[in-house]
Amino acid sequence: MPVRQLSEAVVNRIAAGEVVERPASVVKELVENALDAGARRIDVLTDGGGRRLIRVTDDGEGMTRADLALAVDRHATSKLAGDDLLAIDTLGFRGEALPSIGAVARLAITTRHKNEPHAWSLAVEAGEKAEPKPAALGQGTTVEVRDLFFATPARLKFLKMDRTEAEAVREVVRRLAMSRPGVAFTLAGEERAPVTWGVAPDELTRLGDVLGAEFRANAVAIDAEREGARVAGFAGLPTLSRANSLGQYLFVNGRPVRDKLLVGAVRAAYADYLPRDRHPLLALFVTLDAREVDVNVHPAKTEVRFRDSGLVRGLIVRALKEALAREGQRAATTGGSATIAAFRPQAMPRRGTYDWRRSPARPPLRGYASAAAAPAFGFAEAAQAAFDVGAPEADTRVETYAPQPELIDKPLGAARAQVHETYIVSQTRDGLVIVDQHAAHERIVYERMKAALDKTGVARQILLIPEIVDLDETDVARLSARAEELARFGLLIEAFGPRAVAVRETPSMLGEIDAAALVRDLAEHMAEWDEALPLERRLMHVAATMACYGSVRAGRRLKPEEMNALLREMEDVPNSGQCNHGRPTYVELKLTDIERLFGRR
Repeated sequence: MPVRQLSEAVVNRIAAGEVVERPASVVKELVENALDAGARRIDVLTDGGGRRLIRVTDDGEGMTRADLALAVDRHATSKLAGDDLLAIDTLGFRGEALPSIGAVARLAITTRHKNEPHAWSLAVEAGEKAEPKPAALGQGTTVEVRDLFFATPARLKFLKMDRTEAEAVREVVRRLAMSRPGVAFTLAGEERAPVTWGVAPDELTRLGDVLGAEFRANAVAIDAEREGARVAGFAGLPTLSRANSLGQYLFVNGRPVRDKLLVGAVRAAYADYLPRDRHPLLALFVTLDAREVDVNVHPAKTEVRFRDSGLVRGLIVRALKEALAREGQRAATTGGSATIAAFRPQAMPRRGTYDWRRSPARPPLRGYASAAAAPAFGFAEAAQAAFDVGAPEADTRVETYAPQPELIDKPLGAARAQVHETYIVSQTRDGLVIVDQHAAHERIVYERMKAALDKTGVARQILLIPEIVDLDETDVARLSARAEELARFGLLIEAFGPRAVAVRETPSMLGEIDAAALVRDLAEHMAEWDEALPLERRLMHVAATMACYGSVRAGRRLKPEEMNALLREMEDVPNSGQCNHGRPTYVELKLTDIERLFGRR
């Protein structure tokens, strides 16, 4: 077959495949154009998930007739003053969005510039451009895209259900709304109820509007700068985590991106707080000179390349670690909310409809034919003094103690009781705190171990009789290969034949521990380690595992002074708001929340 030149229409449709992947891609390009035009309000309307209709209206500066006629031609743009692709400070710059959309759909643009006496409209259908015509419009631009991919029917087969495509559109608008708190957004369509994000006074307000009040209440401020690069934004506490990374929003010079370097930096910063299967919620804004980042990597402009990637990664890791260490004693407010929800009955009877006589805890009927026939006994009657609630189903022993007045005003209060020999209940000035004694002490031991490692190393205690631990040959090989790393944490082991190891020394700060169980647990964890995992990360895994075995176990009865000592250590130790596995170490209930449970507020 001879070589031939493709027609312009075919070339445009091929190019459109790189820019317009789905309706969400169209919305992204049109909203970015509106933002570049200085819009302060943007309205997005979709139908059929964007397949049948996408309409984006803005109050930006608009276009003149001449600009409108040129805007739908390939590689025509108002974003670049010159030919320098290294100095890009706008969201768009390639000049491909509008012609690509017009090549695969029915495109109509109505716009009015302040220097024009009236608005102009222009239509493009399957790449065929009409002449601009006078139109009516007050200000800004309205772009309508109908019958997306009608010119490329094969592309329609790859679209998902309308609701799925609508959710992708919503995610695009969410990301752009988070990056511009000074712009009002409205998103509407038959697949969803209209959503409006008004102009926000600051970033946290907009993030709370988009991500929810839960994020706003548990966000930690991030702000760090080095060598001309700055990272700012807000990150959720480790106890506010998710099973996937969809709650991580990253922006570079105001542009929403999905960059592996940034995602890896976030994972490294939270490695000391969360297991690998949990992911934090955050919104980070990286700002640096336009010449230090290449945004011309992919037509969709969602990927970037940094000139000094090490600088950016190190800045993000340091900023997140410092902020988390600063707020490490906080636990997510979701713990208290979940506790309130758990206490609250599923279906409370309406006031005035509850009949105590039908309660399982009613007093004896004393010969009456039915509960309805029984009189309403007064509370002063002897029969009302006690109820038979049956034998307890669990160990409900509670040791209570008088609070120490000088401790009530401490952040975690004064210990009042130990419940189930696992949870410490303390009283504060305006509420109460419930502490998981094992999780809290686990974090304290872990932080001690890290501090000792940084200073003088972990002190070791010699076992009078080495403990021999039988293992699989593969596990023995793994432990032997990392014996030097384990020795840094005070665990001295050596191979004892092909299927066993001898434990000769253990970390002194752990006291008496089950060395065999610890070694077996470490061997199991090492089997999952990636050889490329940095040494620091591997050492932290070892420290976290040892801390778990060396901490106060659930089921151990504590004395009042021991409980108060644990509370005071939690107040002094960094990151004590969550254990080594990302779970909260305590739940705080305000007195007002408790009063609401009983209808007193």
